[in-house]
Amino acid sequence: MSSSNTYKFSFLILIFVLVCCFFANISLGSVSFSIKEIFNALLGVSDNYIIQNYRLPKAFTAILVGSGLGISGLLMQTLFRNPLAGPFVLGISSGASLGVALVILGSGFFGGVFTTLLVSKWSIVIAASLGSFLVLLAVLIVSSKVRDTMAILIIGLMFGSITAAVVSVLSYFSSAEQLQQYIFWGFGSLGNLSWYELFIFSTIILVGVVLSIFSIKALNTLLLGENYAKSLGLNIKQSRLIIIVATSLLAGTITAFAGPIAFIGLAIPHITRQIFTTSNHKILLPAVLLLGAIVMLICDSIAQLPTSDYMLPINAITSLIGAPVVIWLLVRKRKMMF
Repeated sequence: MSSSNTYKFSFLILIFVLVCCFFANISLGSVSFSIKEIFNALLGVSDNYIIQNYRLPKAFTAILVGSGLGISGLLMQTLFRNPLAGPFVLGISSGASLGVALVILGSGFFGGVFTTLLVSKWSIVIAASLGSFLVLLAVLIVSSKVRDTMAILIIGLMFGSITAAVVSVLSYFSSAEQLQQYIFWGFGSLGNLSWYELFIFSTIILVGVVLSIFSIKALNTLLLGENYAKSLGLNIKQSRLIIIVATSLLAGTITAFAGPIAFIGLAIPHITRQIFTTSNHKILLPAVLLLGAIVMLICDSIAQLPTSDYMLPINAITSLIGAPVVIWLLVRKRKMMF
């Protein structure tokens, strides 16, 4: 069987697994539903509030979050040629966390100036988006003046350290209730979006995915090294700018709407490379998109604790389930594809 046919077969399997995980995710929870009940709700034959207004939006959110983080992690690992680079390496997540901290914890430091903002869920989304955007703006200004790509990586980490320091100061002056609210936001959540919010969320994610698709040729060229890429006629600054903007749209939007989700962006590209054993981004990008969605759906299904009224933090599940899988894959293969 040729490699092309092998890839097609692998993609068909991934699509089949994704569909199965999608329906399993909708079915499982404190209240279980049969496949027939799910189809009736999807087709509008019956009105099922839980499926139509909670389970379905949550499942679609899981797909968007897993796909977006997987793609942004792949972009960063290729751009910096660093297997430890993730979607939040540029400080995007830290900027979002700072924005949310100013809203939730700011009242303890500024004496109630931000308290009125807490009445709306949109205040958290807007604050996280603004925080991500400001960090992105700073990174773009720096990247336009810096030639070395690795310098951008270090600068992004420094931005993360600065924002973390500000959050620590705000935390020191905050009450226990405010700290608890901020910690709960940090756990991440997939089940808080309405259909209207999901539409906005998916639109921005789609823009990030489209930019990533347009960057496939540049990503493949960057694997050869920046000097060789320049000799092939690649505009390094322009390509780097598009990749950074795509990553920021994906990672920043996901953090704003679902909170900081750990592990997925860092590990999914590695798992994909181990399965497909290729460095061609025409194969890796759609594979990461599918695999990220599958893993996120599985983690969310586990976090729901089927037949139980309790729900575990999605961040804890993504790390507890995913990290051992990556370790096992790397030990078994004994070589990291990159």
